Amino acid sequence: MNRKRRRLLLAAVDPMLEPGEQVEVTTIVNLSSVSVRRTAAFAAASAIMSGGAMSVIPARIPMYLAMTDRRIFIFRADPIFPHPEEHLMTIPRAGLVRSEIKERVLNSSFVVSSSAEDHGLKITFPLLGRKERDAIAAVLPLAAG
Repeated sequence: MNRKRRRLLLAAVDPMLEPGEQVEVTTIVNLSSVSVRRTAAFAAASAIMSGGAMSVIPARIPMYLAMTDRRIFIFRADPIFPHPEEHLMTIPRAGLVRSEIKERVLNSSFVVSSSAEDHGLKITFPLLGRKERDAIAAVLPLAAG
């Protein structure tokens, strides 16, 4: 994320911060909602139905992610201008777990979920976002099993 995008994202997050809360990571990501139990079955079924020629992947939307020592903020990224378009959600970090990191040639991803929820949020990081991915992965424990 370049300096201008980071500065504009921090300006959008700043009024939402609690006293003493610090931003630790800012990055551009793609997000998609996933059913933690059904994701593997869905991928396998799409591969089987197409004879292995195609895999169906849910559409991803570019977003800004800002992680503090307490929460994760998600903003819709403006496709033309560097400023965040709208605040979409705030996720408390307490109780979040993540899946193993899936490495690909041009990107990498993991699924973040609450141990009490059946749905998770798949966060896909661009190739240049590996440093930020590692910083987020370092503070979120791996899901059991």
